[in-house]
Amino acid sequence: MIKEKRETIFLWLDDAERQRKRRERGRYLHQLWKHLVLWVCILFALFPVVWVISAAFDPSNSIAGQRLIPQNPSLENFRQLFNREEQPFLTWLYNSYKVATINSLLVVVVTALAGYAFSRMRFQGRRVGLIAIILIQMFPQMLMMVAIYLAVFWLGQYVPFLGLDTHAGLILVYMGGAMGANVWLTKNYFDTIPRSLEESAMLDGATPLQILVYIIIPLAVPILVVVFFLQFIAIYSEFILARVLLTSEHKLTMAVGLQSFIGDQYGKRWGVFSAASLVSTIPVMILFWLLQKQLVAGLTSGAVKN
Repeated sequence: MIKEKRETIFLWLDDAERQRKRRERGRYLHQLWKHLVLWVCILFALFPVVWVISAAFDPSNSIAGQRLIPQNPSLENFRQLFNREEQPFLTWLYNSYKVATINSLLVVVVTALAGYAFSRMRFQGRRVGLIAIILIQMFPQMLMMVAIYLAVFWLGQYVPFLGLDTHAGLILVYMGGAMGANVWLTKNYFDTIPRSLEESAMLDGATPLQILVYIIIPLAVPILVVVFFLQFIAIYSEFILARVLLTSEHKLTMAVGLQSFIGDQYGKRWGVFSAASLVSTIPVMILFWLLQKQLVAGLTSGAVKN
């Protein structure tokens, strides 16, 4: 009897050990599969970057014979890039930076005002306005290209500095397309700010504008930084609208100007194009480095409503 019980216990222990090893093997395979997928995604994302860096230092200036590691790396492509006699690259870079910065600042101001109104005030048409703002974003700008061109053309007849081939007109068009998602972002973030702060300020005699400027805006800096950064990236690399509305070479933005490097049928300069792509990423990297803490706070703080 004792012998049978002992054998039963040993069998039970062996079975438990086999199950434990099976679970460990399953967890190991699961972790291995997740790491494999992760590394495949990382390599897939990094390959174009490595290829562009390689092409930027390859003097052959050809994509057909491009190798991952150039045979004779040099700075020839960068020398050609900064040659003002061939193309005004620095002017294009300045134009992109100027348009993106001014537009992003204006979008932050307008979306802060609109988001505060939709969050705190109750007025007729509020719900319809919120739905209309987000529905308009469903239609791509390509569908409105002709209408946008004609509107800017007619506006330029009466207000020349807002017409075609002007940065002010381009910024105005960008403003119209940036309100939808950004207003919802700021509105949802303002909803997480306790109303008791505003009520206390009202008891002290503060006006709605003073409450917004001195109480709400300082608390909402993270989401405003997020709006600024996302808008800056979108405008900095935007091509279609800038290509349609700008014609003068010295007014082109960086994205439109870079097309000239690969636009010719028999004179494509892929090396110079890659070098320009690397240089043009520097402002975005600097901006991200300066705002990274606020970006993390803005993207996570408003995720859960209090």
